[in-house]
Amino acid sequence: MEEGFKGLLRLIGSVKNYDWGRTANESCVGRLYRLNSRRKIDEKQPYAEFWMGTHDSGPSYILVEGGGRIQNGYANGGGIRDKSTLKDWIQKNPSVLGETVLAKWGTQLPFLFKVLSIEKALSIQAHPDKDLAILLHKEQPLVYKDDNHKPEMALALTKFEALCGFISLEELKVIVQTVPEIVEVVGNALAELVLDLSEDDEKEKGKLVLRKLFTEIMSASKDVITEVLAKLISRLNIKNKVRVLTDKEQLVLGLEKQYPSDVGVLAAFLFNYVKLNPGEALYLGANEPHAYVYGECVECMATSDNVVRAGLTPKHRDVRTLCSMLTYRQGNPEILHGTAINPYTVRYLPPFDEFEVDRCILPPYSTVTFPSAPGPSMYLVMGGEGTMTTSAEAIVAEGDVLFAPANTNITIATSSGLHLYRAGVNSRFFEE
Repeated sequence: MEEGFKGLLRLIGSVKNYDWGRTANESCVGRLYRLNSRRKIDEKQPYAEFWMGTHDSGPSYILVEGGGRIQNGYANGGGIRDKSTLKDWIQKNPSVLGETVLAKWGTQLPFLFKVLSIEKALSIQAHPDKDLAILLHKEQPLVYKDDNHKPEMALALTKFEALCGFISLEELKVIVQTVPEIVEVVGNALAELVLDLSEDDEKEKGKLVLRKLFTEIMSASKDVITEVLAKLISRLNIKNKVRVLTDKEQLVLGLEKQYPSDVGVLAAFLFNYVKLNPGEALYLGANEPHAYVYGECVECMATSDNVVRAGLTPKHRDVRTLCSMLTYRQGNPEILHGTAINPYTVRYLPPFDEFEVDRCILPPYSTVTFPSAPGPSMYLVMGGEGTMTTSAEAIVAEGDVLFAPANTNITIATSSGLHLYRAGVNSRFFEE
């Protein structure tokens, strides 16, 4: 394919079988990967993440003609995987990114698109800002493989649960007063410091106290946490017989079953417990703590896989780095409901240059146009079937992934109904 390509490039994504994923027959990721790759999936494996993009840890490959539906020169599924990745192809055809994107990010596709199917909580984690990412990559390249930051957004496909950011000062005081196991770990003096804080105190003072509290918990010895969690679980089980447990208490009981004796179970009390309905989105900036708990979502982020973990995980933990990097901002996170850009499409615009996501649900016998944008786009068909037309027509169906170059006008039509998502560079970036 030569420079100046204006069609739609069909891709095969990569799959991740992390242990927190859903079993194959219950996983949206497993279903999408089977349809996308035309490969059998292992019924015994958990299917956690489906990746679409140029990251080396989960590259997308170009689908070439052969064995599938062919329509006007497009490979329409069932083809074979080309040896070349989307990353290789973009480097040979850089104009597909558009002049503005190329000037800002070079030949790297600035966003990474994913679908997540979560059965078991992910790690308590945060993603470093650019300066810290460069430093961590330089010092520990085998652990932190990217020198880029990783702001991200999760758009719920099902009911979706997450821990995100620190609770407010008012809630923190309640936790210190009602969860004696936390006081046992951090000591009475630090607990009193929390209770003595007021809303009139300088923000920096509150952040310093919260940082000390969180660091004390996360740095506690395994023996201390094991003993304290045994007391906590016993106490909650007794309470459960005389009153209805709070959502956070029920969550903690569930997390302890998934990760026995893990410090992240106790730390969960300090985070906002967020529940999203389908179509709601949560975004996370650099250095903000979070842990996805349950559900399925479309996720988009800057192209990076840097993760600093410290709890609820069997993977590498870097407690010192995590505790030192966080912003310690308190309060509920913003939930995005999206803005309608046409009768069938809602756009989610996080405050990051690298990406935005469109959710499009077309009823039977309808048509919608995605006007040409100055940057590239990635399309994922989540359900149904239809056609996508540029200079030619491509038949699309569930599981199909397509890359559209910058300045490509696309018309989508369906007779049966079609559900798709588009990831692209944030529109506000071009307005600036």
